[in-house]
Amino acid sequence: MKVYFIGAGPGDVELITVKGARLIGECQVVIYAGSLVNPDILKYASEDAEIYDSAPLNLEQIVEIIKKAHKENKNVARVHTGDPSLYGATGEQMAELNRLGIEYETIPGVTSMAASAAAANIELTMPEVSQTVTITRTPGRTPMPEEVENIAKVGGTIAFFLSAGQGAYITKILTENGWNADTPVVLVYRASWEDQKIARCVLYDLEKTLKKNGMTKQTMILVGKALNGNPENYSKLYDRAFSHEYR
Repeated sequence: MKVYFIGAGPGDVELITVKGARLIGECQVVIYAGSLVNPDILKYASEDAEIYDSAPLNLEQIVEIIKKAHKENKNVARVHTGDPSLYGATGEQMAELNRLGIEYETIPGVTSMAASAAAANIELTMPEVSQTVTITRTPGRTPMPEEVENIAKVGGTIAFFLSAGQGAYITKILTENGWNADTPVVLVYRASWEDQKIARCVLYDLEKTLKKNGMTKQTMILVGKALNGNPENYSKLYDRAFSHEYR
């Protein structure tokens, strides 16, 4: 018996790995994060699978379902939104499984950051402009062990997860730490879903743009000079005069 932590992707049910879809179909028990995962992902499950929505469940209840499946020698597909390694609270579940001696494996998924960049047709890195992407969030009910001020000083491109209600804070913290108020911003609400919305603005207008477009939860906020889409210098990857190993 094994538990598979599977990344369901950002919303579009086709944005799941072949392996992830296959394992959902092979597992006798499926526990999916119903508050975020598209329920249509269950089309990959077998007709006789036991299906549980984890949205109303606490950690102890989820573990009890897994313990029961383990006792009955049934494999479990634990389906999370995006990629399980980002803001998925998988670590605490794995800690419980370690304690119980239950084997598990993680299947990666497409993140909402990647889906947002794809939806907006942008590259998060750009030669001689940004070669760094920082994934973070603003403080909320979950405390921030890292200081956003220090993150701002790194520069590059920043992807803010779970931060749609903090537009003014993002503008303040970045501009106070050296970011120009006209830095490009790309906003993507519910990337890859049917009701996806995309908006572009500059850092100064972030809060106003979020409110104008009704972008609340499930909005990815991407900030950085690279997002203007106009590289001043092309990469060396396809330069005819550049010797390289990978192309």
